Amino acid sequence: MPALRTALLQSSGELGDVAANLKILDEAAARAAAAGAGVLLAPELFLTGYAIGADIARLAEPVDGPSARAVAAIAVRHGLAVGYGYPERDTERHGVLYNSAQLIGADGVPLVQYRKTHLFGGFETQWFTPGDQPVVQAELGGLTVGMMICYDVEFPENVRAHALAGTDLLLVPTALMHPAEVVPLSVVPVRAFENQLYLAYANRTGPEGDFEFVGLSTLAGPDGTARARAGRGEELVIGDVDPAFLAASRQENPYLRDRRPGLYGPLV
Repeated sequence: MPALRTALLQSSGELGDVAANLKILDEAAARAAAAGAGVLLAPELFLTGYAIGADIARLAEPVDGPSARAVAAIAVRHGLAVGYGYPERDTERHGVLYNSAQLIGADGVPLVQYRKTHLFGGFETQWFTPGDQPVVQAELGGLTVGMMICYDVEFPENVRAHALAGTDLLLVPTALMHPAEVVPLSVVPVRAFENQLYLAYANRTGPEGDFEFVGLSTLAGPDGTARARAGRGEELVIGDVDPAFLAASRQENPYLRDRRPGLYGPLV
């Protein structure tokens, strides 16, 4: 099985300008496809920006809204899957918003829809309802791909649930702020190692409202190393998810085989 080349878009885009951010995503998809990527991942709330306050309600869209259709057209045009974060309006529950992410396949068909389960800070808890489905998956390039958002990855149980469900590549659109650089530098590679999967972590960058995003987007491998890592500025970083290396690593690393779940009941 060939490697899945994975591109991470590190950008904060244009605050509150969905059309401009779709254009940035389109341009990044063209560059990623030219480099042979099969999937492009953009950051958390990429379509609208993060620090938009009450505008979140105005800019939120349904899962199948106009922006989703625009991203599907981008995916088809460039022949790769595209994952991105956006504020979702629940059409069945009036006024309910989610911090969501979606992965759309190269054929324009939605593959994964995820609602952030662990909300971070006052802005998110004020405006969003937490999701309640921790593991969502789809098949992409022969791999089982899962998705979560930013703060979710900092909870070991979340990533372990994906490992136990067979996720090979975990996509994590992110809006990580200073001074939490330890997350991409240490936590993300450790999560990949202890769960024997690839983890793609695409962050925002630079100042935005009251926030300072740190960049450092990372593709971490099951050996606990960063296969690709961005700096602090706007950047498109690319690395390979190698199924053969993953299989060999899982064979050599006994963490999942040596678990003793009967001892862990008091933890929950």
